[in-house]
Amino acid sequence: MSAPVLLTCGDPSGIGPEIAVKAWAAGERFVWIGDPRHLPAGTEWRAVRDGEAFGDGAMAVLVQEFAGLATPGQPDPANAPGVVAVIERAVRLVQAGLGSAVCTAPINKKALKDGAGFAFPGHTEFLAHLAGVGRVVMMLACPGLRVVPATIHIPLSEVPAALTEGLLEDTIRITHAGLVRDFGIASPRIAVAGLNPHAGEGGAMGWEDERMIRPLLARLAAEGLKVTGPWPADTMFHAGARKGYDAAVCAYHDQALIPIKTIDFAGGVNVTLGLPFVRTSPDHGTAYDIAGRGVADPSSLIAALRMARDMVAARGV
Repeated sequence: MSAPVLLTCGDPSGIGPEIAVKAWAAGERFVWIGDPRHLPAGTEWRAVRDGEAFGDGAMAVLVQEFAGLATPGQPDPANAPGVVAVIERAVRLVQAGLGSAVCTAPINKKALKDGAGFAFPGHTEFLAHLAGVGRVVMMLACPGLRVVPATIHIPLSEVPAALTEGLLEDTIRITHAGLVRDFGIASPRIAVAGLNPHAGEGGAMGWEDERMIRPLLARLAAEGLKVTGPWPADTMFHAGARKGYDAAVCAYHDQALIPIKTIDFAGGVNVTLGLPFVRTSPDHGTAYDIAGRGVADPSSLIAALRMARDMVAARGV
């Protein structure tokens, strides 16, 4: 049997443990890494060893002891070191071939900073650090759309300066390589959104699109990449437009995330491209407001687990 997908627990006070149990009940198979005391009451689980496959029956758990219990909806910084240790353990195992992919449940960055001195903006940057990779790309994917924000968690006022030619080129190249390696698309089509309204409208609404983005795309196209743009972002995401590309590279966070969360709020998947291993995550947060109530929707986690397996198969590992 092939190595299992490793599912990290995420913040134990959020919906991560609950949706993991629901995903298992829905037929998904993985190894959950975390403290079994944080699972919903009555959960049937069995302890497994590093590298052991999931098997059948009770949910497979790779036990990681935490400082204490978890109260739904109330993040506890004391548990932050455990959350970080789980992520580190998952990466070590997958790098050793004892896991096929890493799927991460949502974390709370503030709780990690307060309780463990977490110095990273989020999962993506931390995973890149653990993997020793200098540059990775965040993709959000659902059956109808794949989007990549070139800049991520920065104020909108900082985007024009941050969106350099080098950054955008790296983003496009990593996206292209990821579509080939992880999604099995031999000749990916990438559409690039403009930074400004109407993609600058010839400079009337900003010069970045004409002076930086368009020449870059022309150079990449001359190399053979199927890259087009810059396109006005307000016309890129209707059903007809989406048929013309395999992924859209956007200038900033909301430009990319608003359309995909509108199209498939419950089923979107966060994918990290550029890592030496497969990593996916549900495209939602810890949802403290509903944690512990038994009403959390596992659809995005189920989609993330399935996409992880598909990506592993595409890589042929």
